[in-house]
Amino acid sequence: MTTVLKVNINDINSQFFIDLSEKIAASTEIEIRIPHKKHTKELFADEQFWQIIHAFDWSKTDAEEIMAPAVDQLAAMPIVNIYLFADKLSEKLFLLDTRTHGDAYLANEGDDYLSVDDFLYIRCAVVAEGKEYFEHVAANPSEFPDEISFEPLLSLAHRAYEKKTGRKFEYYPAISYETYSNKEAWK
Repeated sequence: MTTVLKVNINDINSQFFIDLSEKIAASTEIEIRIPHKKHTKELFADEQFWQIIHAFDWSKTDAEEIMAPAVDQLAAMPIVNIYLFADKLSEKLFLLDTRTHGDAYLANEGDDYLSVDDFLYIRCAVVAEGKEYFEHVAANPSEFPDEISFEPLLSLAHRAYEKKTGRKFEYYPAISYETYSNKEAWK
C-alpha cells in the first residue's frame, strides 16, 4: 500500500525529513511531486539555465574541462536546482525533437536513416552553443547542424549532483529527451 502525505511547503524543513526517516525503512524510496499550479515565480528560470550553459569554457578541448565551470556553478546551488536543471535540459532537447529538425538532419547527412543517438547528440550541441543559437535553430529547423555533437551535456546534472553530494544522481525528468519522444512533433 502506498502512503500519500500532503504537506505544506512551509512545514518542510530538515526536522521533517529526520522525523520521516525515523518512521520508514532506510531503503524506502520517496517521491516528491510539485503540482502544476501557476506560480508567481518560476522555480528555476530559463535565465538560470542559460547562465549555467554560458559558463562552458570553450577554450578547452576536453568535454569535462569545457563543462567544469558549469558543473561547479550548478553544484554550488541548492540540490533542487540540479533536478530543475535536468528538467530544463530535457525540455530544450524535447523542443528540438521534431520531424522538421529530423528532416534537416537527414538532408545534411544525405541519407534516409536517422540515427537516434547522433540526432540526440547534435541536439545537445545546439543547446550547449547557448540560448541565441538554440532559439535560432528551434525557429529555423532547416539550419539544424550536422557537424557538431556534444553528448557530454547529458552528464552535466549528474556530475554536479555527485560533486555536491558524493552520491549517484538517479533521476529521470518527466519530459523525455530521447529521439521520437516528442510524438506530436513527429506526426
